[in-house]
Amino acid sequence: MKQIVLPLVFALVVACGNGDEKPAAVNGGMPTDSTDAVVQVKDVLGIAIIEPSQRIVSISSEQSGIVRGIKVSVGQKLAKGQTILILDNDLEQAQIRQAKSRINTQNDAVEAARENLRLLQVKLQKARADLTRNESLFKGNALTQKELDDTRFEVTDLEQQIKAQEATLRQQQTRIGELRADIAYYEIVNNRKIIKSPVAGTLLSLDTKIGQYLDNKTSIGDFAPDGPVIALTEIDELFADRVQVGQKAVIRSQGRNEVLTTGTVVLTSPYLRKKSLFSDNPGDLEDRRVREVRVQLDDPSKVMFGARVECLIRVGN
Repeated sequence: MKQIVLPLVFALVVACGNGDEKPAAVNGGMPTDSTDAVVQVKDVLGIAIIEPSQRIVSISSEQSGIVRGIKVSVGQKLAKGQTILILDNDLEQAQIRQAKSRINTQNDAVEAARENLRLLQVKLQKARADLTRNESLFKGNALTQKELDDTRFEVTDLEQQIKAQEATLRQQQTRIGELRADIAYYEIVNNRKIIKSPVAGTLLSLDTKIGQYLDNKTSIGDFAPDGPVIALTEIDELFADRVQVGQKAVIRSQGRNEVLTTGTVVLTSPYLRKKSLFSDNPGDLEDRRVREVRVQLDDPSKVMFGARVECLIRVGN
């Protein structure tokens, strides 16, 4: 039995061959007369980084402002919606109070419009009764035509006043809805001055302090959502097609044979891309592509988020 280790980046190749058989080599997919041994890949090695399955999230504020209070500490487990820090919200609080004061005034205006409508309705009721009586008097020649016409005009005028007052009442009621919408808006803006945990998880870092001004482009720290922990690695394109979901993997300390934990491949990217995890030079012209692979760890307590480790994936028997 022979063993040949090919010095390829992030890949470990175990070569097996029978010395009595004539070796065959691969050259563009065709056998040759070369004396090289047939290569069988059993394990593929990649450098990985430890992350939560939902990836590490950078937390930022939706609103700008000065930090007035910090409610948590680094490393703390947070529940969904738990307050992390509070920005200065004096202006938003004043806007809410102002809108609530206006809505109280508007409620009084609605009630006044409703009372005016009731008064007009009472007057109309009396005017109609007067019209009925005057029509009888007119038939008995006890009332002039002008007096009857004046009574009819009063009824028509009150009917028009009532229609106008009903429109005024609807307008005042609509204004209350607008003010309530203003209050809801100001409360949303105020709530966004309170930065909360997006989901349950662990606060990994907090890069701010009381009195610091934040804008909506400033990251205040990193957050790890609760859930499985993975080793995120990239496998060279030469061996990428050999990695499959369900294969077992060993997580080792980088540069050592110490086994930290084991895991299972849970995701393989459907395409090859440029190196991204550990590329030291973004302008590197090396024409090699990699496949992203995620390995879910069996015992995450043995590793730390952000740690670089070796991920040895068993791809052969």
